Amino acid sequence: MKLKRDLLIGHIREREERALLAKVLDRVEIVLTNHRPMLTNFHDPYHTGLIISVLERLTDIEFATEGGFPIAERVRTAIFPDYMTLEEVDFEMALLSIAGNFKMNKVSHRDFLGAILGLGIKREMIGDLLVTGEGCQVLVANDVASYLRANLTKVQRVGVEVSQLEMDKLVLPEKTVKEIRSTVASLRLDAIAAAGFSTSRSRIAREILAEKLSLNWQTCSNVSAGIKEGDMISMRGRGRVEVAEVKGNTRSGRISILLRRYL
Repeated sequence: MKLKRDLLIGHIREREERALLAKVLDRVEIVLTNHRPMLTNFHDPYHTGLIISVLERLTDIEFATEGGFPIAERVRTAIFPDYMTLEEVDFEMALLSIAGNFKMNKVSHRDFLGAILGLGIKREMIGDLLVTGEGCQVLVANDVASYLRANLTKVQRVGVEVSQLEMDKLVLPEKTVKEIRSTVASLRLDAIAAAGFSTSRSRIAREILAEKLSLNWQTCSNVSAGIKEGDMISMRGRGRVEVAEVKGNTRSGRISILLRRYL
C-alpha cells in the first residue's frame, strides 16, 4: 500500500528530518502490506515527537514507544496493525552492563558513549546510558548487542566486561536536581541558560555560537531563540536545565522564573 507522502511530510523542510520520516513511512507501508509490526531505531524526544505527529494522521495502524524504563528519553517506536495488541509486539532491545574498576578513573556518559560509537555502531542503535559507580547500563537494539559484548573491551584506559542483563535488573541512578529561582530580562536562550548554568551571559553566548547547547534536543546556535515554560536546555558537559515555571514580571519589569538543573 502506497501512502500519500507529499500530504504527510511535504511540509518538512529539514533534509534530515524528511529522510527520517520517509523511512518511517517505508515501515508503515510494510506494516500495511505484510501485516506485521515494524520498529524504528532509537530517537530522542524531539525526533520521536516528529514521528508521532505523522503516525497520528494515519489509519489502520497503532503505535507505541518504549525505551526500557518509564522515563527513558531515547525510545523506539513500534508500528503495528490496528487489530494487534501491544503485548504481541517485541521492541527488540537488550540491557547491557559495562563493568570495570573505575575507582581511580573518573568516566562520564560521554566516555561510555564514545567507546561504543568508536566500534562503528550508529547512535540510533543505542538508547539511554545509565552511569553507575561500577560502570554503566545501556539499552541497545538487539542487532548490536552481541557485537558490543564481543568487542567492547575498554572505556578510556579501563578494561571492561560487557554482559547482558534481564530488563528487571535495570538500575536507575538517582539524579541530582537543583532548583534555581531567578529573574531575567527576557525569555531568550542566552538569558535563561546563563541563569541555569550559573555563568555569564557573554560566556553562554559563545557556547551557543559554538553549538554546544541544545534546545529541546536540537542543537541551537541562535542566542536570541525564544524560550517557554517546559523547554529543556542541554549544555555539553554541564547537564540539563528545565524551564519549570515562568511566573510573570517583577516590579522592576524583569521576568521571574523557576528552573530545574539536572546534574
